Amino acid sequence: MRYFIDIAYDGTFYHGWQRQPNSITVQEELEKALSTLLRTDVVVTGAGRTDAGVHATQLFAHFDFEEKYSQEDLDQLGFRLNRFLPQAIAVNQLIPVNAEAHARFDATERSYAYFIHQKKNPFLVNQSYFFEAEVKLELMNEAAKLLLGRQDFKCFSRSNTDVKTYLCDIKEAFWIREEDRLVFKITADRFLRNMVRAVVGTLLDVGLQRTSINDLKEIIAGGERSEAGASAPAHGLFLTAVRYPEKIFIPYGR
Repeated sequence: MRYFIDIAYDGTFYHGWQRQPNSITVQEELEKALSTLLRTDVVVTGAGRTDAGVHATQLFAHFDFEEKYSQEDLDQLGFRLNRFLPQAIAVNQLIPVNAEAHARFDATERSYAYFIHQKKNPFLVNQSYFFEAEVKLELMNEAAKLLLGRQDFKCFSRSNTDVKTYLCDIKEAFWIREEDRLVFKITADRFLRNMVRAVVGTLLDVGLQRTSINDLKEIIAGGERSEAGASAPAHGLFLTAVRYPEKIFIPYGR
């Protein structure tokens, strides 16, 4: 049987999602907990990988286990996992899926939010970017509209990334103000490495009027990472949702 596991985590003390030598990662902690509780080696495959310091309110991963669990069994496993995992990682739910379902390749949309606070707040140190400078939000939203649709976003991709295409279809991209905080929300079918943080850094330059709307058009058309803005810090970024076609899920009782 294949199962999806829906998790949330504070990425502050983790070197990203993906397992790697000599660093503590979210994938490693999850695999270790599942392997211990299920008494067999378990490998999980995530919907994507977040960088060091990036957080997630929802990330899906899949794993295989020969036993078929009921809803009650899955709820109990989730409860036990939450007791076993570090405080910074939480299991939201476990879901049975079709044997061919894939957490990464079957995802149709991913959403991120980037948080900025403009008034010093010690309780947001690891979850939001402290950025005091005044920015013109209307210009940033005008610039964000240029990102919509299916385009080549090589200008926002980390250099030397091994990908077949830089095309992404951005469904929404906009800024909102919540009291003394700014929030950038973006949804697309896929994202490139470091893409959202590069987009945020570039849009902040627009808000500071260092980069014009026409400049941004040329940056996207040119495809050079060096022409776009600096990447915003990792700790302000959250993966907030991953969406899948309904057909991959197995209704309970089937």
